[in-house]
Amino acid sequence: MSASEDTGATVAVLGGGQMGSGIAHAFLTTGCAVTVVEALAPDTTRERITASVEGAAARGKLTEAVAEVLARLSVRAGPAEIPADAVLVAEAVPEDAALKARLLREAEHAVHRTAVLATNTSSLSVSELAATLDRPDRFLGMHFFNPVPASRLVEIVVGGDTAPDVVEAAGAWVRRLGKTGIVVRDSPGFASSRLGVLLGLEAIRMLEDGVADAEAIDTAMELGYRHPMGPLRSTDLVGLDVRLSIAEYLHRTLGDRFAPPQLLRDKVAAGELGRKTGRGFYDYG
Repeated sequence: MSASEDTGATVAVLGGGQMGSGIAHAFLTTGCAVTVVEALAPDTTRERITASVEGAAARGKLTEAVAEVLARLSVRAGPAEIPADAVLVAEAVPEDAALKARLLREAEHAVHRTAVLATNTSSLSVSELAATLDRPDRFLGMHFFNPVPASRLVEIVVGGDTAPDVVEAAGAWVRRLGKTGIVVRDSPGFASSRLGVLLGLEAIRMLEDGVADAEAIDTAMELGYRHPMGPLRSTDLVGLDVRLSIAEYLHRTLGDRFAPPQLLRDKVAAGELGRKTGRGFYDYG
């Protein structure tokens, strides 16, 4: 039985924010022991994961007691505290290449040389991050979507040095989570961010130009094209600051079609970042 199929496998998650906590929740409910590395807000991370697991239980989504699931969770201050037997390290910190590279290097030294390291980046180069590691062949991208427990897709991003067995292992973990994996080559924005951001930016330009209001633009895509969520609601969910950061990176690497609209910059400057602040293109107050 491979490590990815072992119900007692240990998984480590770097970062206890919304994405990291969601990834931790997803692996906990498959029977894995999960160590989350979060130095800044460990108590908040534990509370967030606890609330998420309790919510899943209330919706009838768990097959075991909440206490049994949470008994497999540990929260630690740094990568050096990751269990040496972790078979997967999933990095989910903010889109800062230097930060990601530093934490991944520290995690690489804490685990066995056969462990797989993955980044949850939605746009940064997997190959460039791999170049900072001692074992770039054990590294790839696993791009999860928010909210992780309910989302159905994971983008598996293959870097220039990623070994075939690492890609296969990532696919096995994705299936174990009950999700669908798509394999894409490392390129700016991969498949999902490149398409999703382009649609979102055009929707913001339409709002900026007064073509229609936010509700009408979103409804056009939801009912006309059967999108489950319109591009402006999606931007609010992702976070306007996150979308701006990705757009700026894609603008630098792919050209002017990804230039961020001024309205997006203005809202980020005003602190209107979407659901997490209570206001974005919609008011959540």
